[in-house]
Amino acid sequence: MEKEKSTYLTISKPSVGEIYKEKSSKFIGYAFPVISGNEIKEAINKVKKEHSKARHWCYAWQLGIDKIAYRANDDGEPNNSAGKPIYGQILSKELTNILIVVVRYYGGTKLGVGGLISAYKLAANYSLEKAKIIEKIVKIELDIVFEYKDINIVMRLINKHNIEIIDKQMHLNCNYKIGVDKSIYQEVINQINTLRSIKINKNE
Repeated sequence: MEKEKSTYLTISKPSVGEIYKEKSSKFIGYAFPVISGNEIKEAINKVKKEHSKARHWCYAWQLGIDKIAYRANDDGEPNNSAGKPIYGQILSKELTNILIVVVRYYGGTKLGVGGLISAYKLAANYSLEKAKIIEKIVKIELDIVFEYKDINIVMRLINKHNIEIIDKQMHLNCNYKIGVDKSIYQEVINQINTLRSIKINKNE
């Protein structure tokens, strides 16, 4: 059985590749770090708005670490001539939580399937050449609820394991949303379970 990953590779921020030209057609690649379908939709719409006069907006994306979701879209180009070569660049660099959109301005001359595959592959690669690839730690989100009197105990645990506080609500009780590194998740859970006054909920 394959071991679950505790880190993954993605890009740090959006990037735009150099313009690639082939027989008067112009290709521009955009790469975005994304973590949800909504972010993907917003990024694609942003590119379409910026390049409203383009002929095609082809893309590929991948989300997830252990459970992978992905899609490759040819947006009217011949089957597997655009989305698949774009997605191939994501796979070649072992990236996830990423979207690549390649804009094509048609120059009046058909490139053929082989020419399109090469053009979309290069444009996608150019967008990644301009990006900074980073390794991120997989975190598991938890909600913990505790009384004010236990806040020092909780903060010692958080500081000891360098746990991220994503959100906190202070009402009758304290409600913290925390991000725990996957590699130490079970250890943290075991320690919290010894503190009977702290309730814990895992966010799926």
